[in-house]
Amino acid sequence: MSRFIDIAALDDIPRQGARVVRTPLGCVAVFRTADDQVFALDDRCPHKGGPLSEGIVHGAQVTCPLHGWVFDMATGSAQGADEGRVATYAVSCENGRVLLDAAFLSGRRAA
Repeated sequence: MSRFIDIAALDDIPRQGARVVRTPLGCVAVFRTADDQVFALDDRCPHKGGPLSEGIVHGAQVTCPLHGWVFDMATGSAQGADEGRVATYAVSCENGRVLLDAAFLSGRRAA
């Protein structure tokens, strides 16, 4: 059974924006879409290591700010002609609070 950590109020994350959760094992970008869906991904683009949390959110996708790679936030897969994948993590929103699955802390390497 998963253990979830309360990381923020939904309103602390701007619509079509992100916040970074820093952990001893690396950073996770938590995104909020225009329609209040939440997604959690590694905060590093696999192409050149760009900070995805600083990217442009459009629909359920984020565009890396360095070289324009686009990732589906639900699957972590690169879109279009680009190839690659970024890790995704279970996240949910309950009673206006964003909850992140703590399981990512086990088995991850330090960033």
